Amino acid sequence: MGKPADLSEFDKGKVVMARRLGTSITKTARLVGCSRSAVVSNHAKWINDVDTSSRRQGVGRPRVIKEKGRRRLSRLVKQNRR
Repeated sequence: MGKPADLSEFDKGKVVMARRLGTSITKTARLVGCSRSAVVSNHAKWINDVDTSSRRQGVGRPRVIKEKGRRRLSRLVKQNRR
C-alpha cells in the first residue's frame, strides 16, 4: 500500500481558511477530504510560517554506488563472469 498523495496548494489554503473561520478539525477534514492529522499538521505549519510544499522528493537512503560506478561494475561483471 503506497503513501497517499500530498495536499494540493488549493486544499492547503482551504484548510487554513476553514480553521481561521473557526471550523472544527473534523469538519475541515471532511471538507477537504483528508485525515484529521493532515489538517492539524498543515495548520500548524502555516501558523509557524514553515514552507508547506512537498518534501517527498528526497525520501530514502542515498545510493551507495553512483551511476558511473554502477556502469563500471556492470562492465566488469560482463567481461569476467567468474
